[in-house]
Amino acid sequence: MKNGDYYYLLARKNIKKYRTQANLSQSDLAEKTGFTYQYIRDLESIKLTRRPRLDTLVIIANALNIDIKQLLEE
Repeated sequence: MKNGDYYYLLARKNIKKYRTQANLSQSDLAEKTGFTYQYIRDLESIKLTRRPRLDTLVIIANALNIDIKQLLEE
């Protein structure tokens, strides 16, 4: 069984994957979610020291037009 950190790291990797597939820049995603560009940048680069909240992942998944489950898939 994988621990929680594994899934948060996976979600961060998948955010970048689905953002680039949607041809969105980090600034575009920030605008669509209401988060700052720096937050999106730090989230994708794993510079953010705290885990993103579940509701944050839901907002990002909605902005990317994907199901939140896709952020947690390998």
